[in-house]
Amino acid sequence: MDTTAELGNFLRTRRARLQPEDVGLVSYGARRRVPGLRREELAQLAGVSVAYYTRLEQGQSHNASDGVLDALARALRLSPDERAHLRDLARPARARRRPAVRPDKARPGTLQLLAALGEVPAVALDRRFEVLAWNPAGHALLAGHLDFDSPGRPLDRPNTQRLLFLDPHTRELYPDREAETRRAVAALRMAAGQHPDDQQLAGLIGELSMKSAEFSALWTRHAVSNCSFGVKSFHHPLVGAMELDFEMLQTPDASGQSLLMFTARAGSPSEAALRLLAAQRLPEPRVLEPERP
Repeated sequence: MDTTAELGNFLRTRRARLQPEDVGLVSYGARRRVPGLRREELAQLAGVSVAYYTRLEQGQSHNASDGVLDALARALRLSPDERAHLRDLARPARARRRPAVRPDKARPGTLQLLAALGEVPAVALDRRFEVLAWNPAGHALLAGHLDFDSPGRPLDRPNTQRLLFLDPHTRELYPDREAETRRAVAALRMAAGQHPDDQQLAGLIGELSMKSAEFSALWTRHAVSNCSFGVKSFHHPLVGAMELDFEMLQTPDASGQSLLMFTARAGSPSEAALRLLAAQRLPEPRVLEPERP
């Protein structure tokens, strides 16, 4: 990923969403040729020279200090996730020093945890949002139309981003599709900033940009978020409407893998729907022992 261009785009989109009156500046009613703050206004708020900020936005400065980045983050009113993304883009060498990707395979302990969760839908993901494993409840909730064993085959392994934008079954799963797609793209943008040299991640972004106008439009907004918890609405073809809380937990190693889990509030209709879904799913095929003579 071209972090130079990404940094400039990120700063410009963050400037565009702020008006002078939002940050205590006087615009005097003059007609403005650019949306949001001008470069000189942002530089003034951050306490840096216009020339220096211009070089930073154009990708000509790669050694911005912590103080400068913090000042820009405050002036632009960035969220904690956006601050982290700004640092990744401004210092791509630091992002490249992150540990190399380990083989895309869920650890045995993760597989045991998935099995132990029982009726709690759970999915193990890598940093590219590919499904490394899921328990039967997670499979039934998110992709019951796919082969349960597909995560074990790298060539046709499901990817939650690809499913969301390119799979018609998944498209029908989310009644509030706008919220779901915004959240997904923001999480993918953050992952891309953390791993600028990941060719497969860049390939996924390129594929979605080419095949989905919806994704392409959202990607240009440069929204950034970790999206590690929240609430998702579902309209499942078997059990109907559900509102589920989700938590995305990072594994303790440096592999970039995470565990996505869904729960329903006790006594809610969504909890009843999850139990019904668990009761309706087909049993997984058992591996039979060979007959003994």
